[in-house]
Amino acid sequence: MLFVTTAIDAIARESVILASIGFLAGGLDDLALDAVYWSGRVGRRPDPQIDDLAPGLRGTLAIFVPAWDEAAVIAPMLATMLDRVDDDDCRVYVGTYANDPATIDAAATIAERDPRVRIVINARAGPTTKADCLNCLWSALLREEKAEDWRALAVIFHDAEDVVHRDELRVHRAMLVDHDVVQLPVRPLVDPRSPLVAGHYIDEFAEAHEFRLVARGMLGAPLPLAGVGCAIGRDLLDRIAARRGGEPFDADSLTEDYELGLMSATLGGRQVFARVRDAAGELVAVAEYFPSTIQTAVRQKARWMVGIALDGWDRIGWGRAGDWRDHWMRMRDRRAPLAMLLLFIAYVALVAWGASLGLHALTHTPMPALGATMATLLKINGALLVWRLAMRAWFTGRAYGPWQAALSLPRALVGNYIALLAARRALWRYIGALRGRRPAWDKTAHRFPDVAKT
Repeated sequence: MLFVTTAIDAIARESVILASIGFLAGGLDDLALDAVYWSGRVGRRPDPQIDDLAPGLRGTLAIFVPAWDEAAVIAPMLATMLDRVDDDDCRVYVGTYANDPATIDAAATIAERDPRVRIVINARAGPTTKADCLNCLWSALLREEKAEDWRALAVIFHDAEDVVHRDELRVHRAMLVDHDVVQLPVRPLVDPRSPLVAGHYIDEFAEAHEFRLVARGMLGAPLPLAGVGCAIGRDLLDRIAARRGGEPFDADSLTEDYELGLMSATLGGRQVFARVRDAAGELVAVAEYFPSTIQTAVRQKARWMVGIALDGWDRIGWGRAGDWRDHWMRMRDRRAPLAMLLLFIAYVALVAWGASLGLHALTHTPMPALGATMATLLKINGALLVWRLAMRAWFTGRAYGPWQAALSLPRALVGNYIALLAARRALWRYIGALRGRRPAWDKTAHRFPDVAKT
């Protein structure tokens, strides 16, 4: 019994030391970005209103919508977008596959009644990757430009489940006057069927698009793209395509949107994270439902983790030499696997301390003392955790109200559980990629909301 107790005490002690040091480093890193945000927010003007924007650039906007196995949502998505957008100078390119006739038929019901819609069928059987589908749409755009002697102003990206704001194209046109890349905020829809799993996306995107991307813009660091609600100028896409042998999207990438944002900055593209309010004071943003089950959320988070933190590290490196802002942000983007390892160690420490407490109670021996340094470290980490949870609740509350802010606290545990499972899945997928397994479109089933309520 003495040997078992000593071993568990050692596991508890070492795991809590390692986890505490790691959490302190991560907490101080977060605190530094907090300082950037709050110092920049002092005296900062509120988000501009849509009517305050200068007249935007004229020219045809090409909207790319890749769609594999999206028969359930593609028709209402297209219909809603085209009904809401008061802009006839746009063309919508829907990427489909010959072995997915249901999606083709659903999109065709909209194309038949709106001449702005083009259905593009990929020569390859699906699913390939989203980037491959986007390259197919790019080729279709080039063919149409050449045949009709015109040139698009910019390309806008959307997914088949997006709810497009009626003022989106107006914001893009205005921002493209002074910028080459425009990213609108993404707002997950509240899903009453899944207040915890789908709800944790509310907290994450509120923190990301109310705080982290804003702070990133204040720093002048490159902005990653969300893959939806973003516009890239036509000239910049040409330059990116030239760097990649004629195709702007890397078909082997699982997170082509993230990489596209960083590459556009590397090539000198002027970027903006555009937070604009409509006439009712609401944010002009892209809305959509996010995964509502543990399994689907894990699949999505694993894909992001592989594409950004693991495979992305191999593919795009650390960016511009000597640019500490870029390096810092890429380091933050890629720390998720390390954070999950530390979180796992912390849970091991929690279990070990519980077992140690029980064993010492049974043997009537005193628990090992923590020591002054470790006690101080735990207090600091506790304060940093409270601050982080308060920050998340604050930004969630600003975007969704006090009830969702309160729910953000229990959802932090749900998010940790999903992230731990996703890290395991991501590791196996990454090992498979190292062994030569080609990436595939690991998407989840989508649903489109009742737009009357959005």
